[in-house]
Amino acid sequence: MAYMIDRYPSEESPRLGAMTLHPVAESVPRARRWFRKFIAPYNPVCSVDDCVLMISELVTNAIAYGRSDDPWLVRVEWFREGDSLRVDVHNPGFPANVRLRHPDADDSHGRGLLLVDSLAESWHAAPSRFGGTVVSFVMADAWPGR
Repeated sequence: MAYMIDRYPSEESPRLGAMTLHPVAESVPRARRWFRKFIAPYNPVCSVDDCVLMISELVTNAIAYGRSDDPWLVRVEWFREGDSLRVDVHNPGFPANVRLRHPDADDSHGRGLLLVDSLAESWHAAPSRFGGTVVSFVMADAWPGR
């Protein structure tokens, strides 16, 4: 597992930090814990708790649905884009399989993207630059008045 903080983000290089995680259940609480630690110096005014919840859901999905014949990692990156925070979660799965579900009340799964859809300003799934899938969410006004 690796972690990185980008100490000098700029318009040309807006990434604030990144982590790579093994596709195991223990990586979900690690992602929550390390995101909190790494985002703190940037003092976002958006709800870090909401971001942590969405990261938890997306990392869980990445672990559950990522597929590769070779060893692989889940990658999480976060960026400052103007006054917004964007978080990307990458895995080797297929973008066509990412969809918003509407589970029945007694279903025990299928609410992760529904949570992301309700908390984030926006979200989307696309092909990842690493191959596979990236699912991203944006929190608007994370740093207002910039």
